[in-house]
Amino acid sequence: MSPVTTDAEKPSVRTISDATLVKRCLSGQEEAWSQLIEKYKALIYSIPVKYGLPQQEAADVFQGTCMELLTHLRDLREPRALPKWLIQVAYHKCYHWKRQQQRLVSRDGEAELPEPEIPPVAEELVRQTQEEQMLREAMASLAPRCRKLVEMLFFETPSRPYSKVANELNLAVGSIGLTRQKCIESLRKRLDELGFS
Repeated sequence: MSPVTTDAEKPSVRTISDATLVKRCLSGQEEAWSQLIEKYKALIYSIPVKYGLPQQEAADVFQGTCMELLTHLRDLREPRALPKWLIQVAYHKCYHWKRQQQRLVSRDGEAELPEPEIPPVAEELVRQTQEEQMLREAMASLAPRCRKLVEMLFFETPSRPYSKVANELNLAVGSIGLTRQKCIESLRKRLDELGFS
């Protein structure tokens, strides 16, 4: 009889390598597709949000990007390039939506306006989005207690006092500083491994 794996024992989808997920997807494992989308949904959604698209259009960009992934995953030569590829696909979908909106507005006013030029990919947007994805991956690789500590101290607004953090994590208030330092060192190490600059 095989042992039962509880949800707490299952590895986080963010800790599964892209190469493994891509291989599983290409071999037809449905669960791998769900895991791949789960891993990158925040990354994909962040592009239309930064681009200022309304909620429904952001959802359309997300769906369109996922469809492109489903259609072209076999063509991906290097799984490590997946995040950048997703950023570029989502960016282009946002750009085309904005261009279509401009065309609709401008065509209503004047029929002879020239087509807008396609700008180069916004390198700053791509860099920022890649760094955010690296941070999500690095956070996911932390031990659960470390991840929770970092989230409570640095990602919540307002941040919690040490006494509440200590109470929730069953730590002594005096040990929070040392634990925080160790967690941040682990986070920095993982970010360095991911190439975070």
